[in-house]
Amino acid sequence: MANIVGVFVTSHVLFGDKSSDPQAGRVFAGLQELGRKAQECKPDLIVAISSDHMFNINLRLQPPFTVGLSDSFTPFGDMDIPQTPRPGHRALAMQFCRDAAAAGFDLTQAEEYRPDHGIAIPLMFLDPSSSIPILPLLVNINMDPAPTPGRCLALAQVLRRTLSALPGDQRIVVIGTGGLSHWINIPGHGKVNSVFDQAVMDALANGAPELLADLSVEEILRDGGNGGLEIVNWMMAASMLPGAKAVPVYYEAMPQWMTGMAGMAIAA
Repeated sequence: MANIVGVFVTSHVLFGDKSSDPQAGRVFAGLQELGRKAQECKPDLIVAISSDHMFNINLRLQPPFTVGLSDSFTPFGDMDIPQTPRPGHRALAMQFCRDAAAAGFDLTQAEEYRPDHGIAIPLMFLDPSSSIPILPLLVNINMDPAPTPGRCLALAQVLRRTLSALPGDQRIVVIGTGGLSHWINIPGHGKVNSVFDQAVMDALANGAPELLADLSVEEILRDGGNGGLEIVNWMMAASMLPGAKAVPVYYEAMPQWMTGMAGMAIAA
């Protein structure tokens, strides 16, 4: 039976110059530490739960949940990210879609998905060789209404069952990316709410990501901004190891990056 050997959650932007901006340097060091911890898990597969930033999923079609269904994924290349292909896991993606359908979730299947910075930046640290197969799951936080945290948690439980049923002794790392608080192109643009950020981190540190499922979309928008809706990705990833407590690796409130930057690690 497959094993989830580690979960990592992190913000997914990277700007600035780490040599001249101490905060940028600490974020970069934090991402390096997350990468080191993930590589120590020796994963055979990485499941990446994130959100698209209008590169693949835009106003023309707005599915709540999308699964990357391909044998390989080439990054979109935004933020000057190298367009080095990464292997996919088509069979697992298809099985997850079947399991989700049986549980009442109709997932959109993306054959030509190209990961943007939401997935590509964290993977630059967690799998710099671009050799580990990935299963991308995208939550559409840009649509109105956005998927509720409770609905996202229910889908995560289906995903955990799918992963647990994988044959053999595969080692799986799950990452949840995005957040924390940030307001983008709406009133309050550039704002960061460190109180909200700490509350999210506390829920995971206490091994209780399900507490985030009690929040409404409106509450998250009010306290964390539209970008703060990405905390559902953290919640979904953390729920892969029920009751396990997350350890903070870095946190920086960075209005100059328009984001509360944070990363945490959860060991199996």
